[in-house]
Amino acid sequence: MNKKLYFLLALCLILAGFNANAQGELKFEKETHDFGRIAEGVQASYEFQVKNVGNQPVIIANVQPSCGCTAPDWTKDPILPGKTGVIKAVYNSTGRPGPFHKSISVTSNAATPTTTIYIKGEVGPKEQKTSYTPEQKAASPRLAVGTTNYNFGKLEKGQKAVAKFTVKNTGRQDLIIQGIKSNCNCVSYKISEAAIKPGQQAILELTYIPAMLREQNEVVTVISNDIIMPDLKLTLKANVVETLASKNMLREGSQPVPFR
Repeated sequence: MNKKLYFLLALCLILAGFNANAQGELKFEKETHDFGRIAEGVQASYEFQVKNVGNQPVIIANVQPSCGCTAPDWTKDPILPGKTGVIKAVYNSTGRPGPFHKSISVTSNAATPTTTIYIKGEVGPKEQKTSYTPEQKAASPRLAVGTTNYNFGKLEKGQKAVAKFTVKNTGRQDLIIQGIKSNCNCVSYKISEAAIKPGQQAILELTYIPAMLREQNEVVTVISNDIIMPDLKLTLKANVVETLASKNMLREGSQPVPFR
């Protein structure tokens, strides 16, 4: 936890001490999410919605999953009374066949300081090609995008960057984005609509955190219930550098040193 979060958490605790009845309280929309059956290799993600139903701001200080296969992210700013925050869980199913049930501990300055939420599901074998009838293909949802490439330009190593793609369902049934796959395991996703109605559009956000230097071309496979093209490939491009900060140098003698 960084110093800023410690300070904000301590401040909220001090303010709450002046009024014993003043306390923030978190209420989750649901405490367990079932991904159902997903294919091995898919990175499945879900955002837990959490509301502050108390009368003081709540700071989520830490989110700790029970295993390294679950990468969490959460609202870092104080959640004001009546407002909502999110806790995002991403489950990497690569090399983990079979059922899973993972806990995620949420620590905050709320009246209940520690809450546990859960994700579960079953990782099946990698999907095999299936034959469909013409009628099934005609009735299938269809995933369409305007472009399959996004160039971030220059990024710092470890910098979080977001690419947005507009996706449209040109089929006859609801389109559901079921997950993504990437070789680097450095990409997560968020979709603005859980089920995209026929003829409707949604925004697919891919969050990229580069771990390798130099020119990178990350291929991201989007998994959906489109039976004609279940694996849509998108490419994220970036020139990854160590730092974007320009270093001002003052030459002292023969050795350059940075300004202090």
